Amino acid sequence: MAEREYLVALWIRIWHWTNAALILTLGVTGMSVHFADPALPLVNFALAVRIHNTAGVLLIGAYLFFVVANIVTGNWWHFVPKPPGILQRILEQAMWYGMGVFRGEPHPHEPSKEEHFNALQAVTYWSVMYLLLPVILISGLIYLYPEFAPDTLFGFDGLLPVALTHYLAAVALLLFLLSHIYLGTTGKTVGQMFKMMITGWHEH
Repeated sequence: MAEREYLVALWIRIWHWTNAALILTLGVTGMSVHFADPALPLVNFALAVRIHNTAGVLLIGAYLFFVVANIVTGNWWHFVPKPPGILQRILEQAMWYGMGVFRGEPHPHEPSKEEHFNALQAVTYWSVMYLLLPVILISGLIYLYPEFAPDTLFGFDGLLPVALTHYLAAVALLLFLLSHIYLGTTGKTVGQMFKMMITGWHEH
């Protein structure tokens, strides 16, 4: 029987799946709003706007919860890439994702209580959670309350750069989500990592 270790706390798992559901909802409704076409609607435009705004506000709440809980529980430490040799470990991890996994090579990093993420994950997750998501949330809030937008920005109408930033950041987040789902299949079995994010237990 495989050795098991409890790594993922209940609050992280609840936040993780809530976050995923909200981002998917925002992605579908955002495309429905951005590429509105009465002949090919993903979601009716008016309904998509209401759902998008509501999900956006809920995502802000989920993000604030994540930041506070991360600080209180000390979970933030797992998002910090650990020296020394970080660049080498990032390169090794990228090479494994790109080639090693297809050759059946052993994973270069084993999750543990001390270090949940490999070096590449830590850099990526930190960038997404503390750079990309704040850009999306702040630009979304300004778009929701346009009275707070400047009259002009970089010589354009104040909302245009905000809208473009929001759109590009959202595309980047959706691309991350797709890659995140794919990389979730690279455990010892296809479902190992998904199971861990449901039960909290990692099987070595």
